[in-house]
Amino acid sequence: MIDHVGFAVGDAERSGEFYDQLLGAIGLVRLRTIPPEENGSGGTAHGYGRTADDDAFFWIGDNERVGEGTHIAFRVANRAMVHAFHAAGLAAGGRDQGGPGLRPHYGPSYYAAFILDPDGLNVEAVCHVPEEPVAAG
Repeated sequence: MIDHVGFAVGDAERSGEFYDQLLGAIGLVRLRTIPPEENGSGGTAHGYGRTADDDAFFWIGDNERVGEGTHIAFRVANRAMVHAFHAAGLAAGGRDQGGPGLRPHYGPSYYAAFILDPDGLNVEAVCHVPEEPVAAG
């Protein structure tokens, strides 16, 4: 399942105003803004979804060339799948864009890995399920 899609834009504030109106017409709202100091790209990112109870599934962000920031994330069931995705991407000739691990600046249980495809597009696998505690014993 697709978790979210992101596009690089020239100016996040200008584009945010545009998408606020455009997506508002179909019932989507800006749910979250990630400031440059908390965003991996160093730019501002705005996330859109249906209601405040949803995760944002459409993102725009600046500080990357338009086209360079094209991004798609696939939601997976567990962290082992994030690791398998990353290993398969490297084995297939992709380039590492961020190994499996927590990204707490995106959410407390946001566990993801990133691969650049042969054309440099950023592909992600993400698991939102908190890690199961290991039973003592």
